[in-house]
Amino acid sequence: MDTAGIASEKYVSFTTYKKDGTAKALPVWIADLGDGTVGFTTSSSSYKVKRANNNNKVLLQPCDSKGKLTPGSEEVSGTATVHTGADFERIAAIVKKKYGVQYTAMAIVGKAAKLIGKGSGTDTAISITLD
Repeated sequence: MDTAGIASEKYVSFTTYKKDGTAKALPVWIADLGDGTVGFTTSSSSYKVKRANNNNKVLLQPCDSKGKLTPGSEEVSGTATVHTGADFERIAAIVKKKYGVQYTAMAIVGKAAKLIGKGSGTDTAISITLD
């Protein structure tokens, strides 16, 4: 599967690796970033970010919103890069364009959680260059 193929999915299972090598998969939204990479936004306090910073090798595979893999779908490997600041803003705009009101609603929930001390809100992006 290529960048356009994986980016056409609504959800993908994003697999990162703990320090002991254990794989951890979570469903994420995904968007074509227009530069040969795909990406999504998340919270800087999330384990996805921590694991990607420790080991940037990741796997992507189409799934549903609960992380159940799409039968017959292909798993693709890639290299993750964590972004903040202007790079985050650029990626967030692309993801927001694809997901619209859903993205806005999740950003509001993230801001509310940050206000009550539960996480850092949506302030980080992860881009993936497929192998």
